Amino acid sequence: MITPIKLAFLLLFIIATATAAPKAKRRNYLFTPHAKAVAGICTVVLTNTSPCCKTLKHVPTDDPIELIRALAAATESSVKRSVVFLSEIKPKHKSNATAAAVINSCEKNLKYALEDFTDFWNATGKDVKTLAHNYFTCKKKLMSIMGYHWTCLDDIDDKNLLKETFFDAEIKKMKVKNCYFPLFVSPGVLEKEKDHIEGFAPEVAWVTKSGKSDLEVPIAIRPTSETVMYPYYSKWIRGHRDLPLKLNQWCNVVRWEFSNPTPFIRSREFLWQEGHTAFATKEEADKEVLEILELYRRIYEEYLAVPVVKGMKSENEKFAGGLYTTSVEAFIPNTGRGVQGATSHCLGQNFAKMFEINFENEKGETEMVWQNSWAYSTRTIGVMIMTHGDDKGLILPPKVASVQVVVIPVPYKDANTQGIFDACTATVAALSEAGIRAEEDLRDNYSPGWKYSNWEMKGVPLRIEIGPRDLENDQVRTVRRDNGVKEDIPRGSLVEHVKELLEKIQANMYEVAKQKREACVEEIKTWDEFIVALNKKKLILAPWCDEEEVERDVKARTKGETGAAKTLCSPFEQPELPEGTLCFASGKPAKKWTYWGRSY
Repeated sequence: MITPIKLAFLLLFIIATATAAPKAKRRNYLFTPHAKAVAGICTVVLTNTSPCCKTLKHVPTDDPIELIRALAAATESSVKRSVVFLSEIKPKHKSNATAAAVINSCEKNLKYALEDFTDFWNATGKDVKTLAHNYFTCKKKLMSIMGYHWTCLDDIDDKNLLKETFFDAEIKKMKVKNCYFPLFVSPGVLEKEKDHIEGFAPEVAWVTKSGKSDLEVPIAIRPTSETVMYPYYSKWIRGHRDLPLKLNQWCNVVRWEFSNPTPFIRSREFLWQEGHTAFATKEEADKEVLEILELYRRIYEEYLAVPVVKGMKSENEKFAGGLYTTSVEAFIPNTGRGVQGATSHCLGQNFAKMFEINFENEKGETEMVWQNSWAYSTRTIGVMIMTHGDDKGLILPPKVASVQVVVIPVPYKDANTQGIFDACTATVAALSEAGIRAEEDLRDNYSPGWKYSNWEMKGVPLRIEIGPRDLENDQVRTVRRDNGVKEDIPRGSLVEHVKELLEKIQANMYEVAKQKREACVEEIKTWDEFIVALNKKKLILAPWCDEEEVERDVKARTKGETGAAKTLCSPFEQPELPEGTLCFASGKPAKKWTYWGRSY
């Protein structure tokens, strides 16, 4: 959630990094001596030169040293404004010990950044190269403070609500820092990695106007952030002590999807997290790929109650420009389609080569870093809805339901209505005190039956009903959303029973979904069996020769017959492949078992 505090910090960060919106074309300044001097400095100190040029455009000197000093002064001024801002919001959070401690910590770190700038002004080296290097040092530390800002604000927003997302907490254990990078991407940066952008090119949205004026150069809206972030990585990473670098951002991206957009599954704008990490060795990168993939599996299976398969994507289906891609794959029995739930990519050194992300190792030798990227999005919500929904509406797993229990009064004519309402309120209070997310529905303009249907449609895992007979017997009635089972529970042991029921609902939802998924898996050996299974909307496990051309051929042949099929993943847990097994599509020796099917 973007609170006023978080928004203010974000604005201050935007100022601090001198990020400027693109302007309509103006040519009278471009080729003056001052413009050339500014461009030269900005090329030295920043990869993306337009914000830097905007900052220095009105500095009345062509002296490179003075221009660097002006750039440092502007950044230092922004840090000071951040410190002032923190001092202004302190009184508001004085009564909250957690928030006050976090603000004090942020303030302390910003003051450390100011000390770095003091060192910059007192630096002995006065030549352009030394000043530029010193400025880099200050800016790099300031960017680290930016990550700390985001962490602080997470703490203020989340810990006051006594919650922290599972994934965010887990990656923090892995020393991953949260950050935020710009939404807009220049064409030059976006197109720098041709293999990467080729996979996204049809879906890239472009900004071509500023008001009524055409932009001289269109600006892309990020489809993903590799090309936005990696120019900075090349500046921040200099030696082996700068590694590993692990950043994650929670943000929105735009992919201009025109063919069959589906809410939550394939939409033009969606929210996601994307992690980008850099390591000194491939072994470190490989290890993290699998660690992150396991976290994604846990999100689906332990929280969303959705069974998934962990596996390797084919060369045709891997992330464009990456070395290899792993994924968790879900399957929707009702539609007979697979869904890529989340991906964890090893990018290898391709992006490091394109963006010159090098480091000096312990022996003084220059090497390229090894990089990963990984992401999951609001698609998780769509997968959960399609897996668990029924004709009545949503069915939410208790672990992710915003309301786990709804308490509904069932008064009869001449009954003690106020007493029933009071019992509902007391029940919610007892459950809430025990950490259960509960809510009472005391609206008197709807019947109990209407409320039952309304809350069932919303997917609340457990309903508690309290009527006159329940008051007399000192009990409540529980009704499960997942299977409709009703049970009368003594009020004295209500909290313990509800906790147990929520655990049972969570486990049952996963087991039911797993059984449905397993019933859809069909193992085949021949092309004819493949087509029959595909027409039956099955998740197909088939022996494959692992050749790209064969995969493309399968996709082309099935497109005309039943709707295109493709590889979903080759599972890490491979069934035994007897010697002499042939590929179902080519007749060549099979190398692995692979899941095939239609997909979203």
